[in-house]
Amino acid sequence: MQFSYFPGCTLHSSAKEFDLSTKAVCEKLDIQMVELKNWNCCGATSAHSLSEKLAIGLAARNIILAEKAQARTPARALDLVMSCAACYNRTKVAQNAFFDNPGLRSEFMESFKIKSDEVSTQIEAKHLLEVFHEQEIMAQVHQKVKRPLEELKAVCYYGCLLVRPQKITGFDDAENPQFMDDLMKAIGVSVLDWPYKVECCGAGLSLTRRDIIAKLSGKLLSRAQQAGANCIIVACPLCHSNLDLRQKEIAERTGNEFNLPIFYFTELMGVAFDIPEAPEWLEKHTVDASSLLKL
Repeated sequence: MQFSYFPGCTLHSSAKEFDLSTKAVCEKLDIQMVELKNWNCCGATSAHSLSEKLAIGLAARNIILAEKAQARTPARALDLVMSCAACYNRTKVAQNAFFDNPGLRSEFMESFKIKSDEVSTQIEAKHLLEVFHEQEIMAQVHQKVKRPLEELKAVCYYGCLLVRPQKITGFDDAENPQFMDDLMKAIGVSVLDWPYKVECCGAGLSLTRRDIIAKLSGKLLSRAQQAGANCIIVACPLCHSNLDLRQKEIAERTGNEFNLPIFYFTELMGVAFDIPEAPEWLEKHTVDASSLLKL
């Protein structure tokens, strides 16, 4: 199984552990991720507040690069896969804009100096969770587990960018998604039910409105503890940053005590698969994530 892979800016910088764990776990599952050549930033949560056309154009270029890769290998489906929820959201928005306005697609292709016969329009943008949730892959996940993570009582936090707007992303169930829950159960995690899995953490306001981050992310941390969780599992670098990096500051602002490790779902898969490099990924976390796993 092979895909085009768009890591995005964050996975090549502050969320490097998400990128490394994504690649290692995919290799273990015999999934080949071919990183797009010369990809660019998707625009994340900031570009669309400045210019809708700019935001669509940034993500559109990556889509067209993936279409070129598909055109070069017509015998194989090279759908475009992302681990980052923000990249996924912006890519789906751009792809939807192409469907609604074919003229916009032609305009961007002309701007990028790409001819129509150089691309295939048959690719689909997918989040890595969608790939892993396919029946064939889930069966492999069960088989690859060497160390069930039975010590973890976790809540899965999807955030808002994966599931909304549902009409565009079409990801799982917008109110009660289960893809990550099912995946984590497959590696032995005790997944707890909670009603905050698609609430917003504050996203990119962490630099300008930390008070809002403290309120929104603080609520998530509090509710996770009240649900009986000893950790939170995420699929978004923004969510991870706000809940992990800002956790001490949030505790000080809210007057609460937190000590909740925040894991990327791919990191835990790596631990469960007994991938040797997995402990190194966790060293980047602000809140100690190794002791809970007894690494």
